Amino acid sequence: GRSVAKAARMARLVAGIALAAWVKRRKVCGGMPVFMLVLASILWALSFPLVKALHLEQAARLPDASTLFLASWMQVARFGLAALMLLPFVWRGNRPRPIEVRQGLVLAFWGGAGMWAQTDALAHTEASTAAFLTQAYCIILPLWACARLRKWPSTRVVCATLMVLAGGAVLSGIRPGHFKLGRGELEILLAAFLFTFQILALENPRYANNRGLPVSFVMFLVIAVAFVPVTAITSPDLASCLAAGASLQAVVLMATLALFCTVGAYLLMNIWQPFVSAVEAGLIYTIEPVFSAGFVLFLPAILSRFIGGGYVNEVLSSSMVIGGTLILAATVLAQWRRPPHLPPSGPVS
Repeated sequence: GRSVAKAARMARLVAGIALAAWVKRRKVCGGMPVFMLVLASILWALSFPLVKALHLEQAARLPDASTLFLASWMQVARFGLAALMLLPFVWRGNRPRPIEVRQGLVLAFWGGAGMWAQTDALAHTEASTAAFLTQAYCIILPLWACARLRKWPSTRVVCATLMVLAGGAVLSGIRPGHFKLGRGELEILLAAFLFTFQILALENPRYANNRGLPVSFVMFLVIAVAFVPVTAITSPDLASCLAAGASLQAVVLMATLALFCTVGAYLLMNIWQPFVSAVEAGLIYTIEPVFSAGFVLFLPAILSRFIGGGYVNEVLSSSMVIGGTLILAATVLAQWRRPPHLPPSGPVS
């Protein structure tokens, strides 16, 4: 009886390993990782009009609040709520292991600092300049890969990177005579630099066996907790910390940001990015401003009615079409007939 039970358990174990390997191979060899990262980019693109609407709504109610305070408060609320959303799933059999806690801490440091810098920068520079400068990580990543591997990037990567830069410049409407480096521009460059190392942290082979769900939970929780003292220091008073979220509009916008643009987007990134190289991932993520350009054609008017006015739609222009086409073409070029990037063996979920 015992030998039969042991054999049955062994058979189930072997079958489970074989099934996991088959599923993983299907996911790697197909276009699923690229599709999932594009979907993550779409969700991040959605966050731009949502954050803008939330900022307008809060600024109208709290005219004395600084942009640093609002950016810090948003980190606490957005990632704290995201952590609460994941808590039931983590509590039931997905508790973080020590190595997953470590990776979550690394991602929280780079991603949290980058998000904070980017959020504050948008209050001090034009959106077109910010959109262009955010693409800086698609230059930093190939340079980092070249330095690490001690070899020049392939012609494909160079062409795709140049196409992304050209597309970002056209899409953002950058003109040499209107380019300057002030507080906002420097913060955007800093954010791009920080996001580079967040992307690289997901390629680190020491984290190959980590699960995306508990890693994401640790990342969200650490960012939220880390920005509590920053929010308290930058707030005009304690009442402002509560007043920032004391409206139905703020609650709905923040819940949407937490569910779709944080839990959804970062789970997709943390689970699926290891199946492509960091350089390829950086190029895929540059498709984000293309979708942002599409969202701002109709979402601002909808959001404006919800928050009480002050947010108007943007108009479709030739720069949107040309710039978006260049970035889409760069993404296709980077992935065209490439052999799959095989990550070290490890669970997908």
